[in-house]
Amino acid sequence: MTGLATRAAAGVAGWGSALPTQVVTNADLQRRLDTDDDWITTRTGIKERRIAVDGETTGPLAVRAARDALHAAGLEATDIDLVVVATCTAEVPMPSTAALVAAELGTTAGGFDLDAACAGFGYALATTASLLSTGIARRALLIGADTMSRVVDPDDRATAVLFGDGAAALVLTDPSIVNLPSAQVGERGDRSVGGRSGAATPLPGLISADLVIDGAGVDLLRIPAGGSRLPTSAATLAAGGQFIQMEGRELFRRAVREVVDSVERTLGRAGVSAADVSWFAPHQANARIVDAVVARTGIAADRTLGNGDRYGNTSAASIPLALAEAAAAGRLHDGDLILVSGFGAGLSVGTVLWRWGRS
Repeated sequence: MTGLATRAAAGVAGWGSALPTQVVTNADLQRRLDTDDDWITTRTGIKERRIAVDGETTGPLAVRAARDALHAAGLEATDIDLVVVATCTAEVPMPSTAALVAAELGTTAGGFDLDAACAGFGYALATTASLLSTGIARRALLIGADTMSRVVDPDDRATAVLFGDGAAALVLTDPSIVNLPSAQVGERGDRSVGGRSGAATPLPGLISADLVIDGAGVDLLRIPAGGSRLPTSAATLAAGGQFIQMEGRELFRRAVREVVDSVERTLGRAGVSAADVSWFAPHQANARIVDAVVARTGIAADRTLGNGDRYGNTSAASIPLALAEAAAAGRLHDGDLILVSGFGAGLSVGTVLWRWGRS
């Protein structure tokens, strides 16, 4: 991997997560839906999920995760100058969830929401790293947060068994502003690394990314009502237009194909192979999708991070939850190549190859 370049430098200063207190198992769902543990586990790999109760909406979960991440980084909210929240279940239509999080934390940092549904974290990671690399921001709070239970029809077996709620956050910093050894920081514009003994330590951050939309799948996963096209009304509520509608079989087929292609493009742009990936953190939509992607890309199964069996599909929160858990367990090390790939409504796919590094 000699010469592998960090295109947008960003170190990880801290991480945190927040999960609802309520655990809903497959047995719990079996009591009210035409399903059972074997049916759910065989088709999805999910055994339980966290479901938000009153007060555990997207904003409060995002704030909890953010505070944990700031504490781990040894920073105050006032040290942050950018808040990015990846979510498709915003706290309110306006203002942004990022604005509400910043206000609750007590920071005047700029901020915005990014909605790419379950692909949101990959899009937000690439965007945030790029803003740091240009100097527009120096310390950023990147949050993936969703309360999918708020947009799932509790009586729809096809979707009620899949989704859960949660949030996770990373504090990302421009490596040039922290007290790192000079050999690691190097010149502000030097993003290259060397694999030879005595060469400069690689800068952490974004190496390559692939952000795509398969327009042919735009209607496979949708919430039809509640926007400017079809505002919420008594009629849309009666028709269940406020809930997720999904074409599961076709979504599965397209998701596998699009994620495999996106992963291969991302690795190809970096000039590395699947064998070079230290850890793969895929979106936790369905264990069968993850297994198919791993098998087709050649990524090692024992290097694949997962939490879907415990949390279900937490949308934009699933990847950062997996990263935060792995980091807290000491599984991620400076210099590790982390591949993340999310897919969701749109059909949006966001894949990022990231060099992990503490800052």
